[in-house]
Amino acid sequence: MKMTLRWYGSAYDTVTLEQIKQIPGVTGVITTLYDVPAGEKWSAKAIKSMKDEVEAAGLEVSGIESVNIHDSIKIGTPDRDKYIQNYIETLEELGKQDINLVCYNFMPVFDWLRTKLDKKRPDGSTVLAYDASVVENLTPQMLFDEIKNSSNGFIMPGWEPDRLDHIKGLFEAYKGVDEEKLFNNLVYFLKAIQPVCEKYGMKMAIHPDDPSWPLFGLPRIIRNQEMITKLLKAVDAPFNGLTFCTGSLGTNLDNDLPKMIRAFGSRIHFAHIRNLHHFSPGVFEEAAHLSSDGSFDMYEIVKALYTVGFEGPIRPDHGRTMWGEKCMPGYGLYDRALGATYINGLWEAIDKNTKGN
Repeated sequence: MKMTLRWYGSAYDTVTLEQIKQIPGVTGVITTLYDVPAGEKWSAKAIKSMKDEVEAAGLEVSGIESVNIHDSIKIGTPDRDKYIQNYIETLEELGKQDINLVCYNFMPVFDWLRTKLDKKRPDGSTVLAYDASVVENLTPQMLFDEIKNSSNGFIMPGWEPDRLDHIKGLFEAYKGVDEEKLFNNLVYFLKAIQPVCEKYGMKMAIHPDDPSWPLFGLPRIIRNQEMITKLLKAVDAPFNGLTFCTGSLGTNLDNDLPKMIRAFGSRIHFAHIRNLHHFSPGVFEEAAHLSSDGSFDMYEIVKALYTVGFEGPIRPDHGRTMWGEKCMPGYGLYDRALGATYINGLWEAIDKNTKGN
């Protein structure tokens, strides 16, 4: 595996490439062109500039998260082919730069949802948290306003202002898009981009829904082993794979994370590793990566990835905000650096035990 950290670019991220380089075992970043709206083509110049900056710091671009998918593709409107063509041309430019992993999602309106971005824990750190009872008493607009007001002034991925400004229109546009239609639109998209992906050895790693259940009547189709298996069979080609996100799939404790890893095996192209502390069904907060701090057995999760021969990028996912750091909620330096070191330690121990060293 390759240990990485998500990085939003020097114009948006409080964490620098120089700091990331100093985390033991981290060799690359998962990044994006954060200022390019969904649906627009990425320019060769912008991609090269981003790659050059990362490599000048002694790191590699290990993958892109995300090349966001325009809502027309998800909804299946008559103009979707225009946006798919832009996506194909973006993948072409990435392929020319030897960047061959793209994490993306197919969630309607909400890329992810938490009801609080700064819940204080007993240790004094703050974390992202979710309470289903809060969601039941809020409108989508109220939730958007809450995210905006508690993001420390940062633009949160998936909650960009251009989307916030059109929340009512988005919900109207998704009327009539049920689970079946959304799934079929995803398959249509994947089959359209398959030739360019296979030309450049591009791996498309879909991110699971977060949380893993429908919200406000919107369908969620990448939420459990059955639905992911259905997608991998619908487009049964190596390029079509999964971002295995423990924090997203783990929102539902019915999902057996190590079992799912063993089931998907080589179709896992990318892994997000984080821990959640569950209080009751639908009520959880994000925790430190250490197993005992949350509800997941992180050793068994990492062991499952090792056992299936996973060789792709891993990144420690959302961390606590701690030690007075001012940062995008979930994306500070300190706790993610601790998480990377912890995951590397687990991997080393599993590797040595397996080989009898």
